[in-house]
Amino acid sequence: MLDTKRDTPPPAAGRAGMKKELPEHFKDYRHVWVFIELERGQVHPVSFELLGEGRKLADQLGVELAGVVLGPPGEATWHAVAEAFAYGADLAYIVEAPLLADYRNEPFTKAMTDLVETYKPEVLLLGATTLGRDLAGSVATTLLTGLTADCTELDVDTDGSLAATRPTFGGSLLCTIYTLNCRPQMATVRPRVMAMPERTNKPVGRVIQHEVPMVEEEIVTKALGFLSDGQSLSANLAYADVVVAGGLGLGAAENLKLVKNLARVIGAEYGCSRPLVQKGWMPADRQIGQTGKTIRPKLYIAAGISGAIQHRVGVGGADLIVAINTDPNAPIFDFAHLGVVTDAIRFLPSLTEVFTHRLSPHSRDKLAN
Repeated sequence: MLDTKRDTPPPAAGRAGMKKELPEHFKDYRHVWVFIELERGQVHPVSFELLGEGRKLADQLGVELAGVVLGPPGEATWHAVAEAFAYGADLAYIVEAPLLADYRNEPFTKAMTDLVETYKPEVLLLGATTLGRDLAGSVATTLLTGLTADCTELDVDTDGSLAATRPTFGGSLLCTIYTLNCRPQMATVRPRVMAMPERTNKPVGRVIQHEVPMVEEEIVTKALGFLSDGQSLSANLAYADVVVAGGLGLGAAENLKLVKNLARVIGAEYGCSRPLVQKGWMPADRQIGQTGKTIRPKLYIAAGISGAIQHRVGVGGADLIVAINTDPNAPIFDFAHLGVVTDAIRFLPSLTEVFTHRLSPHSRDKLAN
């Protein structure tokens, strides 16, 4: 005879066996929030990219999209609020305080966690920038909630949960992570992973001003000064319209000059795949891929790059990918728009020469248009 207490199969393990009905204490958490990263009067473009993605999530959930602005009193902070509406927000939360003039973990974490605990968002998105990563980790830890970092895709599951997809196992696999037992559901997304939404001249809508009591004497870290890196020679790969990159197929470090020469002629930024950084052939700020920079150029030329998934994650948003490789079975040909099966060392000089003769200084500026 069947003993129903002992012989009934256990419930299915994993997500498939979990209750789909949202717990009662989570039903107060609603709306999608995007942290508008404001630093020294400038909004980081990743905030606008996240508003575009947040708009899709909010529409799927049937809730509002909100921008969250933390900054000092003044015109720049309110300009960030106006830009949040221009890029799709339905409302904005703002905390103004002199302590928020420069980023410091303590006051920003206190302001954000106080907002979350008061207004209870369902989803909170931040850019995976230096500032955003630091803030996201502190907020998630303080709120005892889950955080999925460096996401490449965001979606809503059938039960309304945030489905956050990111690379794992060194980039060889993509996994989708759910924060089932905590709210808010938090995720960070690197710049240029999501498309930039269209800006509209939308008027400023509902703004909720929130006060968070903070005293300078209680903040351990102090801002002593500011040193701008605006004159540095670091790469601006993430927002370049045209990028040329080299991989191991170039054979030797000295052959990277072929990549640089082509980039110079067509007015492009240049970069490389991860193995070249590991070999010391190029600095880390020139690395493209999952563990480097994510790019969304109008034109991407990849020379001697095999196209492993780590690299594909970083370039998948490019409008036009031209791959040059001797191996016709290289993975990069699976996602490139145009493929050239040849030796990049011989092909790049010819390509550079053709562009040199065909392009005037003025037409180079128009190449990506």
